[in-house]
Amino acid sequence: MSARAALKSATRSAHERLDAHFSRYDLSSKGGYAAFLSAHAAAYLPVEQALTRSGIGRLLPCWEEMRRGHLLVEDVREMGMALPSPVPAPELDGDAALLGAAYVLEGSRLGGKLLGPAVGAGFPARFLSHRSPMRWGEFVAILEDNLYPSGRMDLAVDAARATFGAFFDAARVCASGDE
Repeated sequence: MSARAALKSATRSAHERLDAHFSRYDLSSKGGYAAFLSAHAAAYLPVEQALTRSGIGRLLPCWEEMRRGHLLVEDVREMGMALPSPVPAPELDGDAALLGAAYVLEGSRLGGKLLGPAVGAGFPARFLSHRSPMRWGEFVAILEDNLYPSGRMDLAVDAARATFGAFFDAARVCASGDE
């Protein structure tokens, strides 16, 4: 089984749970889209910052161009909202953990392409529409090259699950208004 397939299989239930929660947001309405952006900002920003601090650029040379946090901040502000309180980012100790968390963020980029057309006319969608300088296949090749030889797939899976958990926690907090 490939590293990508192993990550996908091991995180399937977390991914499905998160998708089910986010599918409730009406992206065509101002309130629904604002809540969606807020929940993403609460999790995405701290995870992206943790990846940057931990040196993901060593593994993903175009990391600076891949980052979307600044676009998310712009979208949140353009919707007239303050940034939400961040949820804690998962511990990212080692290259395998970095790649596990990056797998979730890069997967969300793919999901953003699918969600983009549902965003209400005139709403900012820089975060969802940002294209990575690295194609998905290139990212998967980096997963393959770094995860199986290291024997640390378990660390990548744990980090990916924790990253999905951070997004779910953010979605729950933002939906309840407790932020």
